[in-house]
Amino acid sequence: MTTTDTLDPWKQTFAGITMMCAGVALLCVNDALAKTLIETYSPLQILFLRNSLALPFAFVLALAMGGTAGLRTYRPQAHALRGVLWICATISFFTGLKYLGLAEATALVFAAPVFITALSAILLRERVGWRRWLAVLVGLGGVIIVVRPGGATFQTASLLPIATAFLYALLMISARWVDKRESVWTLLFYLTATSAVMSGVIVPFVWIGVRAQDIWLFLGVATFGTGGITLITQAFRFAPAAVVAPMDYTALIWATALGWLIWHEIPDAATYLGAGVIIASGVYIVLRERRLSRRG
Repeated sequence: MTTTDTLDPWKQTFAGITMMCAGVALLCVNDALAKTLIETYSPLQILFLRNSLALPFAFVLALAMGGTAGLRTYRPQAHALRGVLWICATISFFTGLKYLGLAEATALVFAAPVFITALSAILLRERVGWRRWLAVLVGLGGVIIVVRPGGATFQTASLLPIATAFLYALLMISARWVDKRESVWTLLFYLTATSAVMSGVIVPFVWIGVRAQDIWLFLGVATFGTGGITLITQAFRFAPAAVVAPMDYTALIWATALGWLIWHEIPDAATYLGAGVIIASGVYIVLRERRLSRRG
């Protein structure tokens, strides 16, 4: 099996970019399948079945990459918190997909790096200079362009992907509270396990019998979702974050294409303009983080 130790730097970077782009594409397919299912099933049921189906794979992956140590946790309460955040973020996003176009919802979730920067200053007491605060404000401006509060096209449902971005930012920051001896594969396993167990407690109250023709859709959500997260995780192991993180924005291409092919959705100019502002803000924040880390 090829590892980062057997590749030269250029090939490592290329592999990382390829994995990130492929992972993002798989997650967009996952979102499209979820948007199809949300017309019949509750977001909680989709989340429960996805994580339940993905749990054996996450278990095997953690065991294969880290041995029995890959299944050990030193701070279960941190994983419990992450499970709650993941459930809330997923339910918010899936619910938003029911009312919004795939590209519009995806564009609003791009605000996550903006929230991560702001929350790192508030919760982690990290120093955030005026340049990054300006980038945060610019990113929020992009969100306003997409949402257009007070306009004739404003939808309350637009707030759900924004809430998803905020909760996802909290999820990323909460990784700092996990014991440093735990690998990324341990985090993936416990995130899948805790959200499956927690959602399983509530899902009987909203359960709808799964139709035979929908089984493959649920299997697809589990497969594409887990595969996407795995590839993205590997991408950060092969190449610097500043290189691969901006590739996350290729999701807008896939979301636009899938939205058009399946639902004939065509985002308006304001959505693309706002998405461009959010993306520019996010890329600047990533590059600024890289520059500051090199100084440190």
